[in-house]
Amino acid sequence: MASKGKVCLAYSGGLDTSTILKWLLDQNYEVVCFLADVGQEEDWDQVRSKAAAIGATKMVITDLRREFVEELCFPAVQCNAIYEGRYLLGTSLARPVIARAQMKVAAEEGCQFVSHGCTGKGNDQVRFELAFLTIDPKIKIIAPWRMPEFFDRFQGRNDLLDYAASTGIPVTSTKAKPYSMDDNIAHCSYESGQLEDPSKPPPTDMWTRTDDPMKAPATPQDIQIHFEKGIPVKLTTEGKEITDSLELFIALNAIGKLHGIGRIDIVENRYVGIKSRGCYDSPAMTILRDAHLDIEGLVMDGKVRALRDQFVTHAWSEILYNGLYFSPEREFIQNSLVYSQKSVNGEVRMRCYRGNVFILGRSSETEKLYSEEESSMDSLVDFSPVDTTGFININAIRLKKYGQAKLEAGEGLGTK
Repeated sequence: MASKGKVCLAYSGGLDTSTILKWLLDQNYEVVCFLADVGQEEDWDQVRSKAAAIGATKMVITDLRREFVEELCFPAVQCNAIYEGRYLLGTSLARPVIARAQMKVAAEEGCQFVSHGCTGKGNDQVRFELAFLTIDPKIKIIAPWRMPEFFDRFQGRNDLLDYAASTGIPVTSTKAKPYSMDDNIAHCSYESGQLEDPSKPPPTDMWTRTDDPMKAPATPQDIQIHFEKGIPVKLTTEGKEITDSLELFIALNAIGKLHGIGRIDIVENRYVGIKSRGCYDSPAMTILRDAHLDIEGLVMDGKVRALRDQFVTHAWSEILYNGLYFSPEREFIQNSLVYSQKSVNGEVRMRCYRGNVFILGRSSETEKLYSEEESSMDSLVDFSPVDTTGFININAIRLKKYGQAKLEAGEGLGTK
C-alpha cells in the first residue's frame, strides 16, 4: 500500500507518543520523530533507540535551552509575566520554541503532516496547533487524541499497554505515576491523577525542581543579580560571577532548588474553559521575577510602570498562556515591553532561605530617579511643603463636587 505521507511527530519516548508512533506507522504514514531539549531530565540515547525500534525513519533531538531562556524566559522576567496572579507560565513559555523547531524539522525532512500527543482537554493542543498553522498555514495536523478511531480504541493506560505488548513497543515501566509531569528548565508541572482533588495536599515526594523547604539548609545564601534593560546579565554568589545567560539560569535553578524556592499549588482556568488543579516549582523564574520587580521600583518611571502593569504584563501573560505567541498582538505588546525596560539597569541583593527569597538592597549606577536627599524626611532641598496645599486643592475640586452631590441626594459620605 502506498504511503499516506510523511509525518513529523513530537515524540517523548513515553507510552503515549510511542503508541502514537506505532499507530501512525500502522496507518501507513512514514514518521520522523522530533524531541526538543528544553532542559528536562531525559535519557536521550534511550529515546533514540526506542524510536528506531518502533520504526521511525529518523529521530531528531534539538537543544533549545539557550533559545528558550533568552527568547522566552527572559522576556517573561522583563514583563513580570504571571497568569491569574500565581502561575509563572513555565509550560506556556516553552511551547513557542518547541513548535517552531518542530516545524523547521518538518520542512527540512519534507513532511506534509505534524502530529503530537496532547490530550483533547488541555491547553497544549491549542498552543501547538495555533503555532503550527501560523508558521505554515498549509500544514496538516494529526491530533490522535481528538480522533475517534484513536481515542475509542485507547481509552486508558491498560489499552495502551496491551497495544504495546501486542505490537512490540518497548515499555520500560508498566506502573502509572499517580500524576502527570511536564519538565523544562523554567519549571516542572504536576497535574491529573491523584492531584485532581483540589482539597488534598500533593505528595511530599512529588517535587523535582525544589527540595523540601522544611529541610532546606539552616544557613542562608546571599546572591546579587545585575540587570541591563530588564535582562539579568550577571549573577554573583559565594565569590563567583556568572554572565552566560544559560549558565546563570541553571545556577539560579540550583540555588532555588537547594533552598526550596518557587513552589505553588493552584487551581487555574484553562483556555478551553475547564478549571484545573496544577502544582508547579519554578526556582529560577521565582527568584528572577522578585529581583526584577524590586529593581523596577528603584529605576522605572511610576506612570510607565503602572501602564506596563495594567496593559503589557496582563496581556502578554494571557497571550502566552493561550498559545498566541505567533500573533500580531504579541508583536505589538513586545515593542511596548522593550521600550518600558530601557531604564531597568541596576543590581539587586537577595537572601535565599527556606522557601523564601528576601530583598537585602538595590542600587543603580546609571539611573537617577531615586534621590536619597529628596525622599528624606530630614531635608527640604528642592521641595517646599507649601506647594502641597495647592496640589491637594486642585485634586479636591472634583471630589468636593462629588461629595456635595451625595449630600444633596441624602447620601452623605460621612454617615453609614
